[in-house]
Amino acid sequence: MKKLNCKLIVSDFDGTLANSENEVGEEVKNAINNFVADGGIFAVCSGRILPSVLPRVRGLGLKGLVIACQGSVIADIESGEIIKNVGFRCGEISEICAFLEELNVNVQAYYTDGFFSDLPKDDKYLKVYEDIIGVTARHTDKPLSEFVDRSGLPFNKVATLCSPDGQAELLKKIKTKFGERFDVTCSAKVLIEISPLGETKGAAVEFLSAHYGVPIEKCCAVGDNLNDLSMIEAAGVGVAVGNAVDGLKAAANYVTVTNDEGAVARVIEKFGYIEND
Repeated sequence: MKKLNCKLIVSDFDGTLANSENEVGEEVKNAINNFVADGGIFAVCSGRILPSVLPRVRGLGLKGLVIACQGSVIADIESGEIIKNVGFRCGEISEICAFLEELNVNVQAYYTDGFFSDLPKDDKYLKVYEDIIGVTARHTDKPLSEFVDRSGLPFNKVATLCSPDGQAELLKKIKTKFGERFDVTCSAKVLIEISPLGETKGAAVEFLSAHYGVPIEKCCAVGDNLNDLSMIEAAGVGVAVGNAVDGLKAAANYVTVTNDEGAVARVIEKFGYIEND
């Protein structure tokens, strides 16, 4: 058995672990499962909700953990056991939904087992989004701002689908309103997400570091987009894939190859083990 260097490795999914065809190559899968077999802890970290990302990583035959909803939910891949689940406090979720409704933009509210949308069921953009995440939206006949708190469901995230051209302006409005109270970020060019304050991917790395007793300097995080920035900064070794946005590359300790070139396998090879062992 090889000796480990970074015992905990956390990887973003879309654009990092998965290639541009939304697939994970055999080389990457084997590298992950060998790392876990050697005693390493590997976590797939995604902004997606648990019912979107968990079946995906299970289907790939991956071992380890899955972090969902930008870090607020963590579960074991094989058993599905929930290790962490943090949601909005009463009143917060309805306030966020109401503000988005005032801006006349669409609203998606995510909870542990699915999500609600105020877009029509036959909306073409919603259909594309549902196909991407593999989860069908639920609907209510009331505005989501009136429904969410009364539903009794544990909501972890709110999002709005937007055009790439309008994302920056909309993001600024939302950050101006909520930036000091909630975490507001972008995981794609057509999505803005709002999560409970402090429940970031970086916080998930810190949680797992403490939970498993792994010194933070022996934790490695790898990603491609700005919603990965917190975990890149939190981990002892922060890695950006070659296809990452410039802002993430600038913050990373190391820039590796692209997701189409087996980036995560290269990261495990370079940082997961003690060299020449």
